[in-house]
Amino acid sequence: MPDSSLPTLNTAGDAPTRTSLERQLAAQRARRPADPLLSLIVPVFNEEESIDLFLNEIEPALDAAGLRFEVVFVNDGSRDNTLAHLLDRSSRDRRVKIVNLSRNFGKEAALTAGIDHAQGDVLVPMDIDLQDPPELIARFVEQWRHGYDIVYGVRSSRNRDTFAKRLSAGWFYRVFNSMSPVRIPANVGDFRLVDRRAVEVLRRLPERNRFMKGLFAWVGFNAVGVAYERPQRAAGTSKFNLWRLWNFALDGVVSFSTVPLRASFYVGVAIAAVAVLYAMFILTRVLILGIDTPGYASLLIAVLLLGAIQLLSLGVIGEYLGRLFLEVKGRPIYVVEGVYEEGEPRTPEP
Repeated sequence: MPDSSLPTLNTAGDAPTRTSLERQLAAQRARRPADPLLSLIVPVFNEEESIDLFLNEIEPALDAAGLRFEVVFVNDGSRDNTLAHLLDRSSRDRRVKIVNLSRNFGKEAALTAGIDHAQGDVLVPMDIDLQDPPELIARFVEQWRHGYDIVYGVRSSRNRDTFAKRLSAGWFYRVFNSMSPVRIPANVGDFRLVDRRAVEVLRRLPERNRFMKGLFAWVGFNAVGVAYERPQRAAGTSKFNLWRLWNFALDGVVSFSTVPLRASFYVGVAIAAVAVLYAMFILTRVLILGIDTPGYASLLIAVLLLGAIQLLSLGVIGEYLGRLFLEVKGRPIYVVEGVYEEGEPRTPEP
């Protein structure tokens, strides 16, 4: 049974009633294969020192759980010896597959490539740094057998993060969930289990600007959280800095909400109303009292304020217009240089 302290919900809308939920779960339990194939989706970028650590942890954990699995590494344009290490491990273990991208396209594109090339009945995106505990996958599968289509890991605490990161993360979840019709559970990353029927919906989404947290929630289906304590990174360093996290959060808000556009409209209406009222006040004062106030300082402040708001509004519009520009061009989300199994290349599927 799911952890009672965590939400059980359909992430794209209101939670179903308990009776209907149990019926849905029972229907899905009847469709679950007895011996599913599990696909791990692991994007990598300059992670040569983490590959052996990761596989030496993940393979015994999944073997002990009695799970059939494949590990789909997506090499996102690494500039070190990551690809060579992956090819070496793939030649020794046929369960290791490699999707090698032609350059660095970003983590969201790499996740998409992994999802497109995975063959499993269930998919588990996870990081190579072992901050996503391998032993948690067996608990994910247990909830999936219970009937849930998506099982996501929830960080029980963020004490290992800096104060600034904890604060900014909390703000992001509150702002995003207040603006978007799609709710993202707080303290949830990409680490989750996704059933094949939800995966097929994800594969049909054509958008180029991809915010995978939001897309996992957008597809809906019944989801449940599993709490875990996130350990320290096993090796290497994080590729995210404050600027990249800011752009990541901005992509998420702009991809799933038009509230910033609407807010700029309402701000304009409010300022226009204040300007009209102030103009009426000045006109009345001049006509009735005959007092003409020079008002240079107030005029300068008003001009600067309106100019700033106009630039801000143009910036908001520009964010949406830029994404529309990228979508209209219709370029592929990623380009595959090659797909490798058992250390040997094979022709990638179109």
